Amino acid sequence: MNSNFQFQYPWLLFLLALLPIYAFLHGRIGKLGALRFPSADIARAAGAAARSAAGRLLFFLRLLTLCLCIIALAGPRFANDHTETQASGVDIMLVLDLSWSMMALDMGGPNERVSRFDIASQVLEDFIRKRPSDRLGLIAFSAVPYLASPLTLNHDWLIENLHRLHVGLIRDLGTAIGDGAAAGAKRLKNIKDSKSRIIILLTDGDNNKGEIDPVPAAQLAAALGVKVYTIGIGIEQPCVLNRFDPATGKLELDANGNLIPGMTLQPANYDVLGKMAALSRGKFYRATNRHELQRIYDEIDRLEKTEVKLRRFTTYRPLFQWPLLAACGLLVLEMVLANTRLRRVP
Repeated sequence: MNSNFQFQYPWLLFLLALLPIYAFLHGRIGKLGALRFPSADIARAAGAAARSAAGRLLFFLRLLTLCLCIIALAGPRFANDHTETQASGVDIMLVLDLSWSMMALDMGGPNERVSRFDIASQVLEDFIRKRPSDRLGLIAFSAVPYLASPLTLNHDWLIENLHRLHVGLIRDLGTAIGDGAAAGAKRLKNIKDSKSRIIILLTDGDNNKGEIDPVPAAQLAAALGVKVYTIGIGIEQPCVLNRFDPATGKLELDANGNLIPGMTLQPANYDVLGKMAALSRGKFYRATNRHELQRIYDEIDRLEKTEVKLRRFTTYRPLFQWPLLAACGLLVLEMVLANTRLRRVP
């Protein structure tokens, strides 16, 4: 909101230019003096005893009163410009794999100790911040889905919940892709006023747990009008899953500060993710590093645009009463002085 001072009728301020003319003509045109003196000495003595400034003060008060009245007539006011955003948003359910394999360090740089989950959560946070007008929710899944946040416009709160997640939070081991997708679709089905409803599902493994297979889950989403974007992450060759603490999601180190190797992970088969995307009119993506994953979310951001309309209007706060009250006060002061301390002989 922007505020600025203005006059409703600024052309009336030109009347202020007449006040100097009125002051110049004051006293030059008028009635002759009421008293006549037979001698100039008597008039001179009378003038010395009078308050010569009294008339000028009263006249100045009258001029100031007229000035304030003109300003009040010009309509001073504060104009407040408002802009309202009317967004036809997209409802997005983010479905994030939280299985143990997400602790693999294959997507970072050569000297980075950053896991698949760390990279995915950082890219997700950036995506969330780019969609201020959309309702977003978050479901994490391993062997079972876990609702981290329902659909909300409070994205700061959503990001706080994202930060609370870590691999090992869900103790049931496995990867239930179908259950995660179905849980996201059910959360979106009751949204009636959205422009579009989508699921962005990220995983690094094969579906090996859950009550619903991925393909039927995608069919359910399509029947509910939900589009599913699927993302498979991880390199295309075997990698080592280092040991970590499931209670905190932190990597474990030996006495020399080195990583402790664990099991070997095989590349996942992502054919099912392509089928899920095709059935629901979405799109399937593959990412093997941070840059590719960021590019994928940027592309989805461009594909699923939010329609934003701006409505601009102005409200006014009038200020004419203040110069008008000041003018009335000066007029009262002039009348009091003219009839008391500065009273003149007729």
